[in-house]
Amino acid sequence: MQAVQFSEHGDTDVIEYGEFPDPEPADDEVLVDVKAAALNHLDVWTRRGLPGIDLEMPHIPGSDAAGVVTEVGADVDRFEEGDHVAVSAGVSCGSCEFCRDGEPTMCVDFHILGEHVRGVHAEQAAVPADNLVPVPDHVDWEVAGSASLVFQTAWRMLVTRADLQPGENVLVLGASGGVGHAALQIAKYLGAEVYATASSEEKLDYAEELGADEVINYEQEDFADAVREITGHRGVDVVVDHIGAATWDNSLASLAKGGRLVTCGATTGPNPETDVNRIFWNQLKVIGSTMGTPGEVDDVLELVWEGEFEPRIRDTLPMSETDRAHEMLQDREGFGKVVVRPDSEL
Repeated sequence: MQAVQFSEHGDTDVIEYGEFPDPEPADDEVLVDVKAAALNHLDVWTRRGLPGIDLEMPHIPGSDAAGVVTEVGADVDRFEEGDHVAVSAGVSCGSCEFCRDGEPTMCVDFHILGEHVRGVHAEQAAVPADNLVPVPDHVDWEVAGSASLVFQTAWRMLVTRADLQPGENVLVLGASGGVGHAALQIAKYLGAEVYATASSEEKLDYAEELGADEVINYEQEDFADAVREITGHRGVDVVVDHIGAATWDNSLASLAKGGRLVTCGATTGPNPETDVNRIFWNQLKVIGSTMGTPGEVDDVLELVWEGEFEPRIRDTLPMSETDRAHEMLQDREGFGKVVVRPDSEL
């Protein structure tokens, strides 16, 4: 088969699209004929190299994809040939104390397809049946292949971890990115007032189209000052921060007393300085969140399939141009998700 792959960490020039041995599904796996896939910032970091993760080379990246089942392993009874499926990339052991307590994203062996092990940016992928979600036949492949990771992540952040309530206000940073634009839509669905940041007027227009009540161009003004002005110096109840070091101090400064900062990533760096005085004096909560449980995945993707939520597609490229797709993400070009499709599908 043809697959996106790299044999060493580095810049986008390490990415190749070429032959790779066909996958053979294990007894608990399903073979998927990939129709569309999508990139996340995780793919950029994996390609550059993450501390403590020693990948088997060559590595196939990619955590999001959708396609048609072509073969099922002997122990699989949830799917059959011809089914449409989407990948949910979080893998857990099923037997540790956290898995047994219904929290698989806290699994002691939790890992992500495409980050810790080979992923799904290829013509075919052998995926554990537990990591697949049924997709109705009417759902477009680009939607099915781009929604899973960001919408499950944003859903768990806001619904489960931050416990966002109707009438609260929430600040979504980087609302033009994958998690950001998903969080914006979910917050509106939950009945919150949503403030969104982005780096250009075009991106802010998109955020308003998706329901943002207030938009802030962080290239032109300090977003914490803007939030204080909009809220009459109160601050917001919740901040969604997936950016990290570059925004951390202002994220804390944007919160009302008793507010919650929920984070799922650190695209600008993992080690910001923290104003501990602000945290204890204002009685703030800093909440971590990773991916979603199978139930959370089912809940949010059902709303995507029904059209309640929309993964915005900034561009669709052939997999042979995945290097260009990586550039679009790392250079923050456009709004929403970048989709890649096997060249044989175009």
